[in-house]
Amino acid sequence: MRFGHIAGDRMLDLVNTVAWRLGGPERVESLKTFSDVIDWCVESDLLGTDEAGALRELAGRDGAAAERERQQVVQAREKVYGALFSDDAEAAADLARMYRTAIAAAELVHAGGRWQWQDRDTDLRLPRNRIVRGLVALTQRDDLDRLHQCEDATCGWVYLDTSPRRNRRWCDTKDCGDRNRSRAYYARQKAKSRQP
Repeated sequence: MRFGHIAGDRMLDLVNTVAWRLGGPERVESLKTFSDVIDWCVESDLLGTDEAGALRELAGRDGAAAERERQQVVQAREKVYGALFSDDAEAAADLARMYRTAIAAAELVHAGGRWQWQDRDTDLRLPRNRIVRGLVALTQRDDLDRLHQCEDATCGWVYLDTSPRRNRRWCDTKDCGDRNRSRAYYARQKAKSRQP
């Protein structure tokens, strides 16, 4: 898999398509092309392979429109981040506006024993519409009190802390956790070496 899936919700995994979110110039965007958006959607079970193929063909015909859609996806991702982590009412209002557009492009149908959105068309807006509907569903989860951001100073990845004691500090124990524990260890050793 190309993308991280550690957050406990695929829409939080979307928020994590920015590496070093809090790192200023170190920040790295993972959704650099519309094809990256399609890849993320396939990995996250938002698009089937036939839909992905059709979207790649459409993007090949209109690269400018595909790029605008990529930018809209990134904007939606940043809106949900602002709403969830900064309690940004304007970001929430923008996300609600995007949601109204997304549901207008679909029908609510009963399939597979449950009600779900079914998009009317396979066009370049499809990934954005499915993502926006998922982001709004994320904001309505009952367990958002478990929402946490990695305690690394520059990482910024987010996740649902499902640990029994709710004391998970790092997005990934083997990555940010090990790096921060090593940093703390070396800082302690350095402080000891300076003592008379």
